[in-house]
Amino acid sequence: MLKNFKLTIEYDGTDYHGWQIQKNDRTIQQEIEIALFTMTGERITLVGSGRTDAGVHALGQVANFTSKTKLAPDNFQNGLNSLIPEDIIIRECCLVDKQFHARFSAKSKTYHYQILNRKTPSAVGRQYEWFISQKLDIEAMKAAACHISGTHDFKAFEGTGSPRSHTTRSVITADIERDNDRIAFRIKADGFLRYMVRNLTGTLVDVGLLKINPEDIKSILASKDRSLAGPTAPPHGLFLINVEY
Repeated sequence: MLKNFKLTIEYDGTDYHGWQIQKNDRTIQQEIEIALFTMTGERITLVGSGRTDAGVHALGQVANFTSKTKLAPDNFQNGLNSLIPEDIIIRECCLVDKQFHARFSAKSKTYHYQILNRKTPSAVGRQYEWFISQKLDIEAMKAAACHISGTHDFKAFEGTGSPRSHTTRSVITADIERDNDRIAFRIKADGFLRYMVRNLTGTLVDVGLLKINPEDIKSILASKDRSLAGPTAPPHGLFLINVEY
């Protein structure tokens, strides 16, 4: 009988070309599928909740796959963790309803973007945060983040060449917090466009550098013009925190 398994996955994306299988590049999905074949002898396609870009990390990526195996979820979790590289961990494996689909069943996702804001960079943890030496105006960034929440057309913050039926997304929460030298941008939405979080982060940084006024976020959204928004933040500061169903 065909069973549907759900995986919760944590990974360091530094050495990978993103989640989705690529023809000539190493990816997270590829590494797990190779391990699944080793365990089952089946050519299994792993369905992720969504793509993460090259260099992006995850604490709670979700994926599912179907198999005729007799192995229990605990056996899968332990077996996969013994076969996949150490920078990928299966945090949980469980059986789910046959109708569960990691992408289409998702209700919301939460991302965090980490920034180190001080005069000198960090030697430890530098692959997990964007270093910015110029002082950022945190209050201006908070004011700008307020305009992101709600349902909007986020075309101005979408990467080029994204195949989407529409560019409207509902942002449930968007906030900025500072803890000494570190700034975190946290955003939860019903879905995200390609590079959306990184483009929003780059724009918020421009606000913090006083290149853009906080109120300008509203006009940038209305314009649907990518050229009016800020730069794309580098991938290594971005984390997929969790997916809710």
